[in-house]
Amino acid sequence: MDAESLLLSLELASGSGQGLSPDRRASLLTSLTLVKRDYRYDRVLFWGRILGLVADYYIAQGLSEDQLAPRKTLYSLNCMEWSLLPPATEEMVVQTSVVKGRFMGDPSHEYEHTELQKTNEGDKVFEEEVVVQIKEETRLVSVIDQIDKAVAVIPRGALFKTPFGPIHVNRTFEGLSLSEAKKLSSYFHFREPVGLRNKTLLEKADLDPSLDFMDSLEHDIPKGSWSIQAERGNALVVLRSLLWPGLTFFHAPRTKNCGYIYVGTGEKNTDLPFML
Repeated sequence: MDAESLLLSLELASGSGQGLSPDRRASLLTSLTLVKRDYRYDRVLFWGRILGLVADYYIAQGLSEDQLAPRKTLYSLNCMEWSLLPPATEEMVVQTSVVKGRFMGDPSHEYEHTELQKTNEGDKVFEEEVVVQIKEETRLVSVIDQIDKAVAVIPRGALFKTPFGPIHVNRTFEGLSLSEAKKLSSYFHFREPVGLRNKTLLEKADLDPSLDFMDSLEHDIPKGSWSIQAERGNALVVLRSLLWPGLTFFHAPRTKNCGYIYVGTGEKNTDLPFML
């Protein structure tokens, strides 16, 4: 959700129980304005909160003028002091995939994982146990990247692609109609397209290249991984991810008000295919 409309966005997303105390809201409003100024971002998004056993991580993201350019991610434990996280790599995702359970809430905390490594001594091969240390900060980077790639959402028309390539915020976007807002096909993944490149020219024939340049949610696997509901007498449409419980997207039809927030433990629901 955009930091400039933080209070309204938090109010719209509050139906899922994602709320913040008044002092946290005041701290975020002030500190995110300073983050935008100091780091010279085009936009700052309040991404959400990852719940830890000792403390919670508050996450924000800075966007450049090209909206699909790699985002800079920051975290804070008190909503006032922000620290920049390194970009996620494939190595990080593989390394942290062995860590299960809740976050602690301490970036310097180290998880211990025992791996079996093969060593050669002459003609004989031995397996020895090696203890690998994994920092919680590395796990935090990895989880945020996975959630962004899997369930970050934006409505169709909120961004547009210029003929020269860069993607900008669509200033003329006035929201989806109520009938469109209730369809999964009206929402896209807020990241570089993956499945769109595999489509045939015939499948792309009906797409508008300036608007339909991202992957639609309707093709997500497994089918049924999204819950879509109209609330407040059809004045608000809410999408909830069942794959990453805690991710809520909201949109008020016929207005520009839309955004997503994640408030959860940072754990993926790997049992979802068996629950549908």
